[in-house]
Amino acid sequence: MKITVLGLGSGNIDSLPVKNLRILENGAPIFLRTGKHPVVEDLLLMGIEYKSFDSIYEKHGVFEDVYTEIVDILISEVKRSKNEIIYGVPGHPMVAEETVALLIKNAGDIKVDIIPAPSGLEAVYGALKIDPCGGLIILDALNFEESNINQELPILFTQVYSKMVASELKLTLMEHYPDEHHIKVVKAAGIPSQEVIISIPLYQLDRIDWIDHLTSIYVPAMVKQVPGRRKHNETADCKYCLGDLVEVMDRLRGPDGCPWDKEQTHSSLKKYLIEEAYEVLDAIDDKNVNKLCEELGDLLLQIVFHAQIASEQGSFHINDIIVGITEKLIRRHPHVFGGLQVDSAGEVVTNWENIKEKEKEKDSVLEDIPRTLPALMRAEKIQKKAARVGFDWPSIEGPWLKVKEELGELEEVIKLNQGAKVKEELGDLFFAIINVCRFLDVDCEEALQSTNAKFIRRFSYMESQVKEKKLNWNDLNLEYMDMLWEEAKKVD
Repeated sequence: MKITVLGLGSGNIDSLPVKNLRILENGAPIFLRTGKHPVVEDLLLMGIEYKSFDSIYEKHGVFEDVYTEIVDILISEVKRSKNEIIYGVPGHPMVAEETVALLIKNAGDIKVDIIPAPSGLEAVYGALKIDPCGGLIILDALNFEESNINQELPILFTQVYSKMVASELKLTLMEHYPDEHHIKVVKAAGIPSQEVIISIPLYQLDRIDWIDHLTSIYVPAMVKQVPGRRKHNETADCKYCLGDLVEVMDRLRGPDGCPWDKEQTHSSLKKYLIEEAYEVLDAIDDKNVNKLCEELGDLLLQIVFHAQIASEQGSFHINDIIVGITEKLIRRHPHVFGGLQVDSAGEVVTNWENIKEKEKEKDSVLEDIPRTLPALMRAEKIQKKAARVGFDWPSIEGPWLKVKEELGELEEVIKLNQGAKVKEELGDLFFAIINVCRFLDVDCEEALQSTNAKFIRRFSYMESQVKEKKLNWNDLNLEYMDMLWEEAKKVD
């Protein structure tokens, strides 16, 4: 006597393993827990007959009684036939199948063979583009302990088979999550013609009319609060968290999202990332905290945008970014999170670089300097990296003499009309000047930006004077402009 418990998979006949189909075709009596499964229509077309237990669900008020009667019938049938019967269940027999667990428990001397198939979980993972190995709680919406809800991990609820179940689940979850916490409702995952995924606030869960036996609910994790910190600023209502922003971006990139957002790639977003970073710097220089808050939000959006694209490609998730940088900060601050003692900020920087070098095996000390950095910043980093291995002037006299030397060489190639070498010698002069900045502990980028700002202020004064006096730039000679410039210097 044998009961072959066979998984029907999560989709239509195309997703059913060949082995399982052959077993269904071998002529043994077939019993299905439910005929409400995509593969059943294909079985009927193939002439494969079966009996389903759907009518038993209508007889009982609780599922335990339904499962008990199904198992009793299966055991009775196999004892009567003294041969093999097949019991088909949706998905994988060992995933969220109470009848299978009860059958194994009560089988006695009846042999029970388990024939696996893809479960609905794998289909949901693919539909949501999530990796359960990154941390995922899976709960049966019909039977779970509320103590198993952990807001710090994403949760997948299966068996959300009706609007009533969804309503009860919503009420429970609203005890643990904000009403506006975005969740995902997944229906018919893995069935291309029927699959539906929507992202909605938690409070709207029971307002969906199309929930059925193929529905699951995905609840993303909430951002963990740092111990000892306020959950939000006392003067601001923290309406959303990072998880909400991630959900919004996922919605924008989703099937019913924004056409522009869906077209973007890592490469197409490069210019926006740079622009937003510079706008943050402008807000800092303007000492405008409101603008800084806004621009930091725009910059954060770019990070979340790139993380979403990477998640869709299966490369990494926003959580991987957070985990990576958190672990890096802890690892590179042993004086805070370990027992190391330091006496100055300079020693902290030295320790940071030493730890960084141990973490990354490099062929060159210069290889991790970004090629796309502004030239002034890149030159400064190159010089600092070379200096760390001893390739440096002993004092500022060296780079200062180098500036004079490069200036002389530039004058020489200009006198000799060697146009091809002018660019090279100008570059050498810039590089030497940056070395002087480094020895003086002056940020060359900030120094030049300061001069740019000063020029703009003084030239703006000149413009205001020309306008005030109703003059025309084309009528002014250089001497008059110099006079205005000198006035601007006194005003500045």
